[in-house]
Amino acid sequence: MFGLIGIAVIFVMVFGGYLAAGGKIGIILKALPFELMMIGGAAIGAFLISNDGSAIRRTLTDIGKVFKGPRWKPDDYRDLLCLLFELIRLARQNPVAIEEHIETPGESSIFRKYPRILDDTEAIALIGDTLRSASMNYVDPHQVEEVLEKRMEASQHHALHSSHALQTMADGLPALGIVAAVLGVIKTMASIDQPPEILGKMIGGALVGTFLGVFLSYGFVGPFAAKVKDVVEQDAHFYKLIREVLVANLHNHAANICIEVGRQNTPLHNRPSFNDLEQALRNVRRDVA
Repeated sequence: MFGLIGIAVIFVMVFGGYLAAGGKIGIILKALPFELMMIGGAAIGAFLISNDGSAIRRTLTDIGKVFKGPRWKPDDYRDLLCLLFELIRLARQNPVAIEEHIETPGESSIFRKYPRILDDTEAIALIGDTLRSASMNYVDPHQVEEVLEKRMEASQHHALHSSHALQTMADGLPALGIVAAVLGVIKTMASIDQPPEILGKMIGGALVGTFLGVFLSYGFVGPFAAKVKDVVEQDAHFYKLIREVLVANLHNHAANICIEVGRQNTPLHNRPSFNDLEQALRNVRRDVA
């Protein structure tokens, strides 16, 4: 929603201000298709050269994050804490019974209570692998924590590729705008014998290239890259919460303490209150009983 509002504000303020100052939109509209073809086409071509097929598909998909925002909402964080509470309790009461849940989460009565989490393969794999490591009797929980940290860093680095690709495109657009403007000047110089009013229009059309390159870079592609990065970093807190809770479990803290560690490490705008979470955990205990 805010993404669409932002785009509307950019167009209204830039072109509205230009028209209010007495600018003539005709020159821009006449040159726009050709300049956009050169600048946009070159930017897309450079993007295709510097990325493989999977990166291109992922970037196109991630552009939607600008408008959708983070995947994980406050209710998802609460559900995650409830899920981890159930798994930790079961693992301590019956270490053998937990295996069927982490080996086949799609058939697990526990995981199926939380379909949004179950649909995320990375979250399910992270939970399963960490609980599995607990059953392997790791001597030092810090070893598990270090492994999880490196794993999440690698996942986040991969997830941020779309942002880096868009930012690289944004950095190149002003230079491509200059290229288009130079070509426009070359075209103008070939018509130097024309009257001043014609040359003025030709020079104005050439300068549209510089304008368009800077406008697209700082008005759209750069902000898109920043927003994708912000969304990826916000969603990464969901997986960090899994690490914090399950590492606390490896330290043999009480299940309630493990969950409170996770709650305290949840970002403030997504953090459930103590009373709300306690009520949710009561419901979990009642359902299990």
